[in-house]
Amino acid sequence: MLSVTGREVPVEFVRKPRARRYILRLRPDGVARVTIPRGGSQAEALAFANRQHEWIAKQLLKPRPAGPAEWLLGTEILFRGERCLLGAGAGPHEIRFADQTARVAPGITNLRHAVERQLHRLAVAELVPRTLELAQLHQLRVTRVSVRNQRSRWGSCSARGTISLNWRLIQTPPFVRDYIILHELMHLREMNHSARYWRCVEDVCPDYRVAEAWLKTNHGLLR
Repeated sequence: MLSVTGREVPVEFVRKPRARRYILRLRPDGVARVTIPRGGSQAEALAFANRQHEWIAKQLLKPRPAGPAEWLLGTEILFRGERCLLGAGAGPHEIRFADQTARVAPGITNLRHAVERQLHRLAVAELVPRTLELAQLHQLRVTRVSVRNQRSRWGSCSARGTISLNWRLIQTPPFVRDYIILHELMHLREMNHSARYWRCVEDVCPDYRVAEAWLKTNHGLLR
């Protein structure tokens, strides 16, 4: 925690082996995020942040742009297509939802960043192997699977066989998740949205229209 002009500012440390120096950013929720480069230490990162008091103070005075709605204790979110509430965990600074636990920095009431970070971890752990599994099932060659933070699409496929998926698919029901994965995989057969392409989709996912309807109803997840 940093004390800046009488205000307590929570600190988050993130290790990035590719970073060449310490980097300080102030997140929209007021947390100071310090990137630790390879060979760096948390103690040095904290000392670096303490030397930036003047910069942090100026950032705190700036009007913050309106961001996504806050997630507080009691907020209802979607997880695997089911609605669940954010609640206090068993330990200090812990948040629970469904069968998951996320840690939040002391003094932070907007839980969105911490919960989304946990959702992103789950998405990487689950979407990548599921994509490879479905690709193997349909005898398709995938060169790479990435999980990203797209704001306007659920997924994409490149001609080189790279599948990119939105981490928010972890919030959708399994049948919707699988539809999006299959939707992108079918582009490895037809790199377009022709009638022939949609026949490929229907062959592997006969109820794809139900999934499309769910996505249309819940398009607000992409925000």
